Amino acid sequence: MSLVRPEARAALWRWREALVGAAVLGLGLWWGLGGTGLLPWIGGAVGVAGAALVLAGVQRARFRPGSGGPGVVQVDEGRIAYFGPLTGGAVALSELGAVAFDPTGRPGHWVLSQPGQPDLHVPLNAEGAEALFDAFAALPGFQTERMLAAMARRGPQPLPIWRRADHGIARLARPH
Repeated sequence: MSLVRPEARAALWRWREALVGAAVLGLGLWWGLGGTGLLPWIGGAVGVAGAALVLAGVQRARFRPGSGGPGVVQVDEGRIAYFGPLTGGAVALSELGAVAFDPTGRPGHWVLSQPGQPDLHVPLNAEGAEALFDAFAALPGFQTERMLAAMARRGPQPLPIWRRADHGIARLARPH
């Protein structure tokens, strides 16, 4: 028997990184404001690290809309795979040409485009979808705040989030 309601446990789990960051920030402030000698300097460094953890944790929490949606997402060795009840597929991060957010579906979907392949539509709340946060962050020039702002919007059409600089340009064949 658990003393914490499932909804509260889910909320705590969603915001876990931000809560840990707040605890580290508090420890840094306590050391920084109450010590002598080197302790204030150490406390200041710990406080800065805690603040960075809070900011990163808030971004991650905003990215997690929940779970229990259709399908499963796996991110492994530079490849995003989605196994859904009706569709699925995989894209290589190195070949990914564009990322868009489609708010018209319920739930919203990520639309991952790879040249020469059909678009891969991944529901926001698919199991394992939170792994997409780190996968997207690894893309060159990807703007996390732009992605989070798009997730908060509702509209009649997909919103482009990121596009590879050479997306749409035919790649030259390499001599063998």
